[in-house]
Amino acid sequence: MYVPVRDGQLWCEVSGTGDPLLLVHGYPLTGAMWAEVTPRLSKSWRCIVPDLRGHGQSSVSDEMTMTRMANDLAELLDGLDEKRPVVLVGLSMGGIIAQDFYQQHRKRVRALVLCDTRYQSETPEGVTRRIKLAEAALTQGSSAVVDTMIGPIFGEQIDPAVRQQWYEIMCRTSSIGVAAASRGLAHRPDYSALLPTITVPTLLIYGEQDAITPISIAREMEQKIPGARLAIIPRCGHVPPLERPDEFTTLLETFIISI
Repeated sequence: MYVPVRDGQLWCEVSGTGDPLLLVHGYPLTGAMWAEVTPRLSKSWRCIVPDLRGHGQSSVSDEMTMTRMANDLAELLDGLDEKRPVVLVGLSMGGIIAQDFYQQHRKRVRALVLCDTRYQSETPEGVTRRIKLAEAALTQGSSAVVDTMIGPIFGEQIDPAVRQQWYEIMCRTSSIGVAAASRGLAHRPDYSALLPTITVPTLLIYGEQDAITPISIAREMEQKIPGARLAIIPRCGHVPPLERPDEFTTLLETFIISI
């Protein structure tokens, strides 16, 4: 279904009728990355799975920030008449957006699940790289960006068919959306001061073979967020819901039941 947000609309799939679970995908993926885990999760929870602005079937904007994407999610929940605090699950860029959402809308978060993500602002070198990738997307198409990511994004054990499927999905992402999100990531805030103030239950899930976000970042976040729990999935890269969906879902279910 489409849900109106400011200056556009977000595509969202909703399944289940329990307490709300908001699943936020990474860059430049779509909400379909959760398709292997939502059938189990929706048996107990209301799974809300959007395509972020500029991705999948959602509206595209020339300029985008992590804060704007977080506000889109708040407007999405309003549009779905979901007033209950959510368990907010975010992977990679989705995890950055989840931190921003918590910073702005704390009362709307029951718990956080941050997957293969970072909390720091971008380095100067990273800013330059992301701006160049944005320019490449606009001049050469989204595949110019995806070609740089498809190698490190998945672990060694990924099914080649799944890898090819997601290569094609990412290449179909709007080049304008890819460029806007890349610039948004380049200029993202630093959440170092936020982490020690997080008071909701927090689970960190990382793939052991993640070549994009090292486990050292996960351990730093574990130390900075009070009471955070860290789970590392073996033989898994940057996208556990696609690479190890059963293990990922079990971790998520166990965590939610415990809070």
